[in-house]
Amino acid sequence: QVQLVESGGGSVQAGGSLRLSCAASKDTYSTHCMGWFRQVPGKEREGVLINTPESITTYIGDFVKGRFTISRDNAKNTLHLEMNSLKPEDTAMYYCAAVKDRFDCYSGSPALVANSWGQGTQVTVSS
Repeated sequence: QVQLVESGGGSVQAGGSLRLSCAASKDTYSTHCMGWFRQVPGKEREGVLINTPESITTYIGDFVKGRFTISRDNAKNTLHLEMNSLKPEDTAMYYCAAVKDRFDCYSGSPALVANSWGQGTQVTVSS
């Protein structure tokens, strides 16, 4: 069973930074693409950043614009999302997800092909 556990959400003022983490099982971490998604109530879940086990980024949300970085800590089987220059519109529930099929890692609609999801962590950016 795939387990993904997010942490690191919280409240920050506009222009600030946050780092999210997602701990995964070793099998999932080493074989699946993993990525970050976000969702605002009433809107569809959208992809933020996705990368392969080799740390190749396969998806970048249009709104990222160089402000967010995805990375892997292979020693800890943990995926990170570093978010800088945060804006109020970045306020959302952020989810970690795993994508099993390598072809799906390159999907233009990653939220539709992700196989497993974490419970989410809230990020709130105030103006």
